[in-house]
Amino acid sequence: MQPTTALRQDPHVAARSGGQLGYRKVVFASCFGTAIEWYDFFIYGFIGPLVFDKLFFPKLDPLIGTIAVFATFSVGFLARPLGGIVFGHFGDRIGRKSILMVTLLLMGGGTAAIGLLPAYDRIGIWAPIALVSLRFLQGFALGGESVGAMLLTVEGSSAGRRGLFGGVIQAAGPMGVILASLAVAIVARMPNAELLSWGWRAPFLLSVVLVLLGVYVRLKLEESATFKAAAERQEIAPIPVLEVLTNYMRPTLITFFIIMAETSFFYLTAIFSLSYGTKVLGLPRTTLTDALLIANCLALFAVPLFGVLSDRIGRRPAFLAGIAATALYIYPFFLLMATKETLWVTAAIAIAVGLIHPMMFGPEGSFFAELFETRVRFSGVSVGKQIGTVLGGGLAPLIGTSLVAWSHGSTLPVVFYFVALAVFAFVAALMAHETRGRTL
Repeated sequence: MQPTTALRQDPHVAARSGGQLGYRKVVFASCFGTAIEWYDFFIYGFIGPLVFDKLFFPKLDPLIGTIAVFATFSVGFLARPLGGIVFGHFGDRIGRKSILMVTLLLMGGGTAAIGLLPAYDRIGIWAPIALVSLRFLQGFALGGESVGAMLLTVEGSSAGRRGLFGGVIQAAGPMGVILASLAVAIVARMPNAELLSWGWRAPFLLSVVLVLLGVYVRLKLEESATFKAAAERQEIAPIPVLEVLTNYMRPTLITFFIIMAETSFFYLTAIFSLSYGTKVLGLPRTTLTDALLIANCLALFAVPLFGVLSDRIGRRPAFLAGIAATALYIYPFFLLMATKETLWVTAAIAIAVGLIHPMMFGPEGSFFAELFETRVRFSGVSVGKQIGTVLGGGLAPLIGTSLVAWSHGSTLPVVFYFVALAVFAFVAALMAHETRGRTL
């Protein structure tokens, strides 16, 4: 059974020595660094389906090459639980701040190295091996970043505005995706020869500049007041992940099933749709990259708005509505894609990524943090979130491509696959207790 916490004064109210100005610096630094890390992680997802099959898997059939690209894409997700456990342990033991600097440097270094990789025609089999290794490093870093920045922000907020600021830090994800979409939209317009020779490298190498800016900003971060208060009370778990697996399985499983559905919906509509649209439907790649850019611009505002909504109506009702919306929309999404009309394809992606996905993504930051005690919060959220992301979003493009190939172009198996995930998530959300207003 999950331990309960006696009511006490919010530590951030008493311990936030920098006042509102100090907290705003925390929010800005967390958002800035998170946007950079999501840029680094997603630039692979956007560039990969366009050119990596030709650069790193040229000996394979085009469809098998696409599956290989998504397999390497999934490697980044396989690394996330390991990163979550390692960084979660130290995040719960020594604090959130130092972890965020390490994850930023690891992610930036891995991304820049991908941009410098020789292709298969230069070094043969070592090219895809190096690509997989660097993708693993990206995922390992994101396993710590995606939880650490969220906790640092949410733990500093008052209970009544936790959904808002949790949504703000979640919106840094779409900001990173917007940056990646802009970079890809620019290089996607290049002639094929130039794109394959050097154009694809530019978005990866841009990461060097962004990471240097992120390091500068994060040097000024202050530790979470909630964590400092717990440390002063000597409420630090010796082995946080062991305590999570022993005493916090219910909130961990709730997080796991919800994340499986949330990330699968996003990666089917934002990543798998790139390959499906270009290779099966024959759509211009610029149509899809432009649609993703529009969608993430919408999400940038929708994510915090749904976070605010969860402050008003509660976390559980917000999640239940979001999960139901994804299950109801996944079939119309593919119908709109199948029209091959620019307007309807853009609308399909914009609605999915820009409006429906934020219904779950916005409240996520506050809801998952509120499910766990401070002593194991980093580890608890990491285990549920990262394993759920691996089995959900990490495999979704690969499973989607394989199911379309198996069904000779039909997307109905993909629809049934996702609806099954949504049903599990809906049941998990029903089993959760309402956490809005809980003292962290």
